[in-house]
Amino acid sequence: MSNADIYHEMIIDYSRNPINYGKIEDHDVTFHDSNPLCGDSIDIDMKFNDNKVSDIKFHGKGCAICMACSSVLTEIVKGKEIDEVRNISKNDILSELGLEHLQAVRIKCALLSLKVLKSALYSYLGKHLKDSQDVDTLKEEAANLY
Repeated sequence: MSNADIYHEMIIDYSRNPINYGKIEDHDVTFHDSNPLCGDSIDIDMKFNDNKVSDIKFHGKGCAICMACSSVLTEIVKGKEIDEVRNISKNDILSELGLEHLQAVRIKCALLSLKVLKSALYSYLGKHLKDSQDVDTLKEEAANLY
């Protein structure tokens, strides 16, 4: 079995049996976004404790790539410190599923959950930052997501 076959099987498995799928009722932040071109629609709920992501769940609908990437992303993020989450890149997600050379038309499917995660995190941090310089840095990070 080739690496491509293994990654293909992982994507199918994650899409059929997503990890961290569901809702957090008492979340600290939630965010929604969609990809109107293909119909993917994802919400991410997060809970924080001691500057770490103590729980994260996603729900919505999407293609196999979107669901697989959402599952992988939530696995990577759970238990991480906020600064670590801020530094997660698109390559971190794509490489986990062997999608580094994904066609441009499918890249939005793969990265929708990362966009939603970062937007949720920036929303949470924006409400909790006191220093205006930190807020400006956060806005710059958000503007340079992709």
